[in-house]
Amino acid sequence: MLTDTVIEDSRWQAFNLEPLADQAATVTLRHLDLDPEAHEIVLMGCDDARITTLNGDFRDKPRATNVLSWPFEDLSAETPGGKPLEPEAEELGDIAIAYETCQREAAEQGKPMADHVTHLIVHGVLHLLGYDHIRDEDATLMEQLEVEILGKLGLPDPYREDTGPNGL
Repeated sequence: MLTDTVIEDSRWQAFNLEPLADQAATVTLRHLDLDPEAHEIVLMGCDDARITTLNGDFRDKPRATNVLSWPFEDLSAETPGGKPLEPEAEELGDIAIAYETCQREAAEQGKPMADHVTHLIVHGVLHLLGYDHIRDEDATLMEQLEVEILGKLGLPDPYREDTGPNGL
């Protein structure tokens, strides 16, 4: 399996996070012409308290967030909007995802939590692969990839403002 899922909050067990994460990560890597069998990602399903601590420790932002990622190697593109480097290591890195924040955001956006979590996992995997959204050119590229990957998973464009509840 591509993802090694660590469950720290039991609500993720009932949510069936492991197969959802593996599918999202596999489709993301295949979309980028990378072999999922050649790589590994650790995904931690946690709660807001844990992600608040992690966000404070690693980003000096002690508040809850939906997803965090720690790439094993820096694959960032040298130029804005450029393609990141190809990963050399088997390990791509680690992702943490917070249950309460994901649940609240999904409800606020009127979409199924599984769709929102899938989007956030795709987003986290892209971060592990060197994609970012700090510079406008990079954000455009990353969002385009997210839309394409989510489309392959049968999910609507999360950035379209004209979609209503449940992406319709």
